[in-house]
Amino acid sequence: MKKVFLVCAILMVWCMSCNKKNDYKKVFSNPLLFTYTEYELNGVVMGNNFSPIVASRNYLYANVAAYEVIAAGYPDKYKSLAGQLRELEPLPAPGKNKDRINYEFASLLSFCKLGSIVTFPEGSMDKYVDSLKKLAKDHGMPSDVFNNSIAFADTISSAIQAWSKGDNYAETRSMEKYTVNDDPSRWIPTPPAYTSALEPHWDLIRPLVLDSANQFMPPPPYKFDVKDTTSNYYKEVMLSKHVVENLTPEQKHIADFWDDNPFKLNVSGHVMFGSKKFSPPGHWMSIAGIAAKKANADFGTTVYACAITSIALYDSFIECWAVKYKYNTVRPETVINKYFDADWRPHLQTPPFPEYTCGHSTGSAAAAEVLTSVFGDNFAYTDSTELEFGIANRSYKSFRDAALENNKARFYGGIHYQYSCEYANQCGTEVGDLIARRLKMKL
Repeated sequence: MKKVFLVCAILMVWCMSCNKKNDYKKVFSNPLLFTYTEYELNGVVMGNNFSPIVASRNYLYANVAAYEVIAAGYPDKYKSLAGQLRELEPLPAPGKNKDRINYEFASLLSFCKLGSIVTFPEGSMDKYVDSLKKLAKDHGMPSDVFNNSIAFADTISSAIQAWSKGDNYAETRSMEKYTVNDDPSRWIPTPPAYTSALEPHWDLIRPLVLDSANQFMPPPPYKFDVKDTTSNYYKEVMLSKHVVENLTPEQKHIADFWDDNPFKLNVSGHVMFGSKKFSPPGHWMSIAGIAAKKANADFGTTVYACAITSIALYDSFIECWAVKYKYNTVRPETVINKYFDADWRPHLQTPPFPEYTCGHSTGSAAAAEVLTSVFGDNFAYTDSTELEFGIANRSYKSFRDAALENNKARFYGGIHYQYSCEYANQCGTEVGDLIARRLKMKL
């Protein structure tokens, strides 16, 4: 993870340049420290092969916990999400020691604690937490501030952890798996891994801002028809086939840049091995950090930007998965191989869940809306997220511009039909707009 190492190196050089006698406030007010901590969780999520859907939950609770600490410490600048997110009750206040807490340090600790609790194996961020505590001591944090900060972080973490247990995640672990049948329009596992359908009951996960998983629903998918050459479905199949067979270098770059496959199975003869990248939610959490750095945002604004992005991603996946498993549509690869060309392969590896609508396009559009609400429209930036995976940077005029390019990426990759991505973008935009309008976070 070259970028993470680079960020860490820059951070350590910066910290070493500080006056170690009593500069802990300066050290922990540096927003780069939170951005790096976000990358730490990104690495844990990637390393443990979490699906994009589950990853959205990993990021959510960690970022909400971090935000709630900041909101408690700076009530004149930030408003708690209690009463704004479903079933989140008022959280414990700092108490009599409120002036002897370093809220940035506590925010980082709370982030790590929740990030560790909702990932596997639990405790995966313990070494990083130890390094944060050492950083505090090395830079002169008084013992009472150190202990009060840890105690408050634990208090907020416990409250967020208790809230997380009501999201129905545990219950969905034992629910009935997806059933494959002979309906040619219905999704079936795809090569090379032929993995079972992921998270068929994610629509039952508790939404946070959405009124329900079905609040924003696209029109039904085109009727399955591979015989009538004038049908919308046939035209979409042929369009996908043609585009993949004639990709330009630029189109390949776009597809590869937004691939975000957390675990690609590579097959060469009898040899199989996996390669990992950040998932779609991880990519957008990275973008949030990139935007905060470019905007020269302070620590609190950086935490706020990441928290609202994580909320948008979380709710958008609930919305999209409600659509996916309502219609259970077959992937282009399956249709083209069966009816038109047995040797055709998509440019990207087909993910293991139904085609309509596109999850990445939905989440990208939602994230783009909330980030626009934080940093403004026409916020130009360069996305370097994929550089550590050997994929060149791409630059965008705005977050919405990036989300629209993502639509093309999934289509160029051959894993989604064009119209599916377009409807996904519309639904994701509605989800993100709702979240940006309803949540009152920065005062």
